[in-house]
Amino acid sequence: MSRFRVFAGVLMRGRGGGRQWLLGGPACRRLDPARGCSSGAAPIPSAVVSSSGYVEEMYFAWLEDRKNVHESWDAYFYNIQASSPSGEAGDRRPSSLLQGRALSRSPHMEQKVVEDHLAVHTLIRAYQIRGHHVAQLDPLGILEADLDSFVPSDLITTIDKLGFYSLDESDLDRSFQLPATTFIGGKDTTLPLREIIRRLEKSYCGHIGVEFMFINNMDQCQWIRQKFETPGIMQFTNNEKRTLLARLIRSTRFEDFLARKWSSEKRFGLEGCEVLIPALKTIIDKSSASGIDSVIMGMPHRGRLNVLANVIRKDLDQIFCQFDPKLEAADEGSGDVKYHLGMYHKRINRETDRNITLSLMANPSHLEAVDPVVQGKAKAEQFYRGDSQGKQVMSILIHGDAAFAGQGVVYETFHLSELPSYTTHGTIHVVVNNQIGFTTDPRVARSSPYPTDVARVVNAPIFHVNADDPEAVMYVCRVAAEWRSTFNKDVVIDLVSYRRFGHNEMDEPMFTQPLMYKQIRRQVHVLKKYSDKLIAEGVVTLQEYEEEVAKYDKICEEAYTSSKDEKILHIRHWLDSPWRDFFTEEGEPKKMSCAPTGLDEEVLQHIGLAASSVPLEDFNIHPGVTRILRGRADLVKNRQVDWALAEYMAFGSLLKDGIHVRLSGQDVERGTFSHRHHVLHDQKVDKHICVPMNHLWAGQAPYTVCNSSLSEYGVLGFELGFAMASPNALILWEAQFGDFHNTAQCIIDQFISPGQAKWVRNNGIVLLLPHGMEGMGPEHSSARPERFLQMSKDDPDHFPVFSGDFEVQQLYDCNWMVVNCSTPANYCHVLRRQILLPFRKPLIIFTPKSLLRHPDARSTFDDLTEGTKFKRLIPDKGPVSGDPAQVKRAIFCTGKVYYELAKERKQRKLENDIAIIRLEQISPFPFDLVRVETEKYSNAELVWCQEEHKNMGYYDYVRPRFLTVLANKKPIWYVGRDPAAAPATGNKSTHLNELNRFMDTAFNLSAFLGKDL
Repeated sequence: MSRFRVFAGVLMRGRGGGRQWLLGGPACRRLDPARGCSSGAAPIPSAVVSSSGYVEEMYFAWLEDRKNVHESWDAYFYNIQASSPSGEAGDRRPSSLLQGRALSRSPHMEQKVVEDHLAVHTLIRAYQIRGHHVAQLDPLGILEADLDSFVPSDLITTIDKLGFYSLDESDLDRSFQLPATTFIGGKDTTLPLREIIRRLEKSYCGHIGVEFMFINNMDQCQWIRQKFETPGIMQFTNNEKRTLLARLIRSTRFEDFLARKWSSEKRFGLEGCEVLIPALKTIIDKSSASGIDSVIMGMPHRGRLNVLANVIRKDLDQIFCQFDPKLEAADEGSGDVKYHLGMYHKRINRETDRNITLSLMANPSHLEAVDPVVQGKAKAEQFYRGDSQGKQVMSILIHGDAAFAGQGVVYETFHLSELPSYTTHGTIHVVVNNQIGFTTDPRVARSSPYPTDVARVVNAPIFHVNADDPEAVMYVCRVAAEWRSTFNKDVVIDLVSYRRFGHNEMDEPMFTQPLMYKQIRRQVHVLKKYSDKLIAEGVVTLQEYEEEVAKYDKICEEAYTSSKDEKILHIRHWLDSPWRDFFTEEGEPKKMSCAPTGLDEEVLQHIGLAASSVPLEDFNIHPGVTRILRGRADLVKNRQVDWALAEYMAFGSLLKDGIHVRLSGQDVERGTFSHRHHVLHDQKVDKHICVPMNHLWAGQAPYTVCNSSLSEYGVLGFELGFAMASPNALILWEAQFGDFHNTAQCIIDQFISPGQAKWVRNNGIVLLLPHGMEGMGPEHSSARPERFLQMSKDDPDHFPVFSGDFEVQQLYDCNWMVVNCSTPANYCHVLRRQILLPFRKPLIIFTPKSLLRHPDARSTFDDLTEGTKFKRLIPDKGPVSGDPAQVKRAIFCTGKVYYELAKERKQRKLENDIAIIRLEQISPFPFDLVRVETEKYSNAELVWCQEEHKNMGYYDYVRPRFLTVLANKKPIWYVGRDPAAAPATGNKSTHLNELNRFMDTAFNLSAFLGKDL
């Protein structure tokens, strides 16, 4: 209690000023006018007047200065004086009873009163901070939700705990002034201690546990206190209760129906947390009422079919037919299991009578991987609508407890939540807390007390709630939706529940959690509990309840009957991101050709001028940037482009045509290698920036370039989601170095590579991966092209039929495009082709580092003007093209190594003997163009040369395809680094020795004589 004594001493010395806050004077008015401290005098409650100790405290304060107390107390004491004899009234003396008590008052007594009030205020704060630790959250009653049975010593769980505050049982009926930071009093400003504790227990230790006191915003904390402390605030009308019951019936009976019909099928049901369905519908209802008309959702497999059926409103027969093993697959792709599929549906919200669009994103089994994808798509929809505050579009993420605590992408996603170019203005997170992983006990699955503690890093309030109390759940969901609407910040709902069966319905959980599952088998279903409650309250009758159950059972049976008529599974019926105007009604491209990617000379000159100047007056740029812009101006004057200028040409021309361009990643505004400088910074004015790309044309599309957080997994997932929203946008993610993309491997492997095959989902995202062996060590050299090529689906042993527009058809058939451009012009063309194609495929570009400033890595305007296009293969235009029959060796390569080969060939004077051909598009493999080159150099030895190690890079991909072109009649020899475990050496000398060694092999015309294949 020493801290109270010190503070009390200060208050005693300060007298008037300090006591104003304690006793409810003007300081209280400044803190919170709504607390009843700023209006006119109100009658003093008789219960308060009868508490003589409290009356004394008010009186002594009044004696010092009548302004020390509230107007109601001033009026009270003034009336007493007025009723006294005139002499006494003039001396401001109260009744003889109070006067006697005043004479007997000692300084020690005054200090004790102050200490006790401070103790009660601290007690209130203790419940606000730690009340959730003793809340009744576990519906099974066997575990503590925070994994700890310890009861905080400052919570009054037993009478003896009052001693912590130097109070005892005799103080329970004393009244205390309530601080401005609580709402438990309602309209009362004082309460007896017994009632204070009772109301705090009800607010914070019942079926709802609230974590919010870590939030550093006073207004937000007060808002939450008001929502959970105000007496009688958690009220529901009978209509609301009936709606809740009906939704709970649908949720429960849907799972029961699936269990009856397909008892041996995996379905990852929602049993044990059936309240999720009414919870989500409540969030959507409340959000719709506040103006939201589009909700993007992401969730794991558990409960997904139920959400599709009862929240998104997917036709039940379409769900039920998925269980039919005889259902044939359409030729749209490989498909996915039913509990991974997504859905897009626009409907009327029955509660608000407003249109709402619901999109549940398809996702893999990689838990939480869909989180940033959802956020990216939500951000894109907000961007294209001009919804800068998130008032029309929002996201909801459903999580499992083990994954929410264990998966790092959750943390990465949270850290995007308030970044200007990534915020979705608040996401509602719903954790289905089964209190178990697959078989893993939470006590060995996380170090934090709750699975939701990660949300504290962004000051998101966390509402824990017992999922067996449907009304408590609905109230929490209502508050969460209001929070998001009010503050545009994330919020977490922790549905503390259980999993009635194992990880899937075939699993036996008793192996590992015997005590838990003995209790679960005894557990009464939440529907039974709640229906009994409403019947007892007279809200519904037993007959009404049974009729509602029978009504939904009939709907399921009818859908089951009609599902048997479905013979073919169409994945596109489950598409989560349709582009209806982009494709035909059947989802096919409107044409199978690509418009030319060349540009008008005037456009090139206009963009070149903008790229080499500053569009704002009195803008002070760095001298180094001035030199860069001057260099660009010189290039434009000479009708040349380097890499940075070629990118400018591609982006600027697309912006002119109304195509939004978004470039995201680490340090992309300047560029890792200081070549881009798309954002200029005023050197004299802080935060004064200029993006010249947004000043190119009147009425142009906006250009977004944004440095991301230091995350690959989360940010690449976000950009993938952004690219889903519209086909008429070029969305690019650039890795700081290509090597780092592997921390986002899950997004690449599970979404980008197979996304169209699994979910019929087109996506045109572009990955820019800096790549090249330049002696920078094993982590700054390789973008791992072998991994992308291994996942490319074109058949190495099948020589395609060349018909129609073969280039476009081949692109349409592939799962993604992999290129390594060796010229700036080709880089510009491939970016423009990405938008001009009649469909969308992911594009993987291995971008250069040293070539950014290489004097030979330049293109002319002639390579970009009208009539030009992307070159999948660049043939040798040198002396060898004049007499190809005399060429002794044809070297095929890709990327930067071409310049090293060309330099070495020139030094050795072998321009007439050796041809060097560049593969710019590696996948899909340009069979037609490679065949032309091999036939041209029919007498030459064929070599594939790469700077990567033999077990990496491109060789394993191109070799079988070359052999197919050659009908296995001729070998394709390998030249490059030997196989290795690391992608590059960290020693500069070793790097140069390796380079010299394979250069010698490449130009030694007898290197392969007498060698076996």
